[in-house]
Amino acid sequence: MAWVLKMDDASIESGLVHDFDASLSGIGQELGAGAYSMSDVLALPIFKQEDSSLPPESETKNPPFQYVLCAATSPAIKLHDETLTYLNQGQSYEVRMLDNRKQDELPEINNKMVKSIVRVVFHDRRLQYTEHQQLEGWKWNRPGDRLLDIDIPMSVGIVEPKTHPSQLNAAEFLWDLNKRASVFVQVHCISTEFTPRKHGGEKGVPFRIQFDTFAQGEGGEYIEHLHSASCQIKVFKPKGADRKQKTDREKMEKRSPHEKEKYQSSYDTTILSECSPWPDNAYVSPNQAATPSFTSTPLSTYTTSSVPDSESSSPNHQADPGSHGNSEVILHPTQLFELVEKQLSPTASIQDAQKWLLKNRFNSYTRLFSHFSGSDLLKLTRDDLVQICGPADGIRLFNALKSRSVRPRLTVYVCQESLQESPLLERHATNENGDHSISSSLHVYHALYLEELTAAELIRKMACVCSLPLGTINQVYRQGPTGIHILLSDQMVYNLPDESCFLISTVKDELGEGLHLILK
Repeated sequence: MAWVLKMDDASIESGLVHDFDASLSGIGQELGAGAYSMSDVLALPIFKQEDSSLPPESETKNPPFQYVLCAATSPAIKLHDETLTYLNQGQSYEVRMLDNRKQDELPEINNKMVKSIVRVVFHDRRLQYTEHQQLEGWKWNRPGDRLLDIDIPMSVGIVEPKTHPSQLNAAEFLWDLNKRASVFVQVHCISTEFTPRKHGGEKGVPFRIQFDTFAQGEGGEYIEHLHSASCQIKVFKPKGADRKQKTDREKMEKRSPHEKEKYQSSYDTTILSECSPWPDNAYVSPNQAATPSFTSTPLSTYTTSSVPDSESSSPNHQADPGSHGNSEVILHPTQLFELVEKQLSPTASIQDAQKWLLKNRFNSYTRLFSHFSGSDLLKLTRDDLVQICGPADGIRLFNALKSRSVRPRLTVYVCQESLQESPLLERHATNENGDHSISSSLHVYHALYLEELTAAELIRKMACVCSLPLGTINQVYRQGPTGIHILLSDQMVYNLPDESCFLISTVKDELGEGLHLILK
């Protein structure tokens, strides 16, 4: 039997109105201060899905060390740009070094000393490529000065501070992780010294202050890299940084509130951001230990890893016997090619490509390009690399991939003369019939490519091609008019015509100690 419920329209309408009023009656209570909770809203599935894409707070990795430069950042820097700090030339600025390691992080360095190397380097990539020439020019204009110094009396918690004469822009020291440590640094070069003089009022180039920290290895030397950080700076003449900071602050005060939102706030201190370690083949200025001595002192202080002094051509210049620690190395001419940094080959494997990225300071992109071979990297366009790595590193990586070898500043051809031969290129002989003929003996010349245009560089490369130990070479002369012997100097090398040809004649020293070289 079926039951049929019959209701008129009025009854249905009144019932719906009653149910709707009842459902609204509790809204005010639910939204009260006691019942409403934002955590309940964030617990909804849609928010859980978004949170799942973010790394947990426990997984965020803090740097093991932190370096804080006690100088205010500029307020005229836009958002998302790197901070810029103004410094006064020669003024001591404190850099606090903090140990931020977690309890179980890097336990092998607990209760041990670490070594930090502080450098002032160029921020502009173009100037980094010509760093040696730039700093050599600065040294020529300001002999005896350094680009960076440590103010030892004001520093706290550091031991064994060193400023090597071969590295004018770097200093090193040890510090204890369990004690408060602060180093006071002084920058003596100003930004406008590396700006081409054109019409006056040019903007100075920015520098970077970089700290590289190392742990002690098994051999007792501090070679295990732990952390690197740097920040961007500009250096002005005394009190110039204060005036520049004031000017930037006044400019920002004149801007509207809407425009101020596009700029960073100025902070009293500058925190150095993490970066790649500075390469080992950075600028090494010539030192007295690696200079040629054109007196009776032998040239044993030369090594293939040192760059000789461009100001050491004076006969009175004496080498410092206690300032060098490198052993003598003689390279065959064919081994010189191994010293040249190889470009990435299209046939390079994935492992070779990874090594190339690490060698060229692209450490942060090794994981990103973990499946790229040399051919894959070389196929990327400039726009591709900028989009992947950002403008700065993208352009740098593109230039490193497509770069060509730099042409040497001077090419010299040399040939070693045998002791039995005459200095003529062609030797005449007399046969059995009394006729004169030309000997078939050939003189093989070697090409020497000079980058520094110094006498020391030329001597070092001549010793390599002639297989002569540097310690056996006492003096080097060039044969001049009427057969006079002219002492080889930097000025002479600098003014040599390109592709000059010389025959190297060796003469034993009168005392029997070493050799003299004569360029004919």
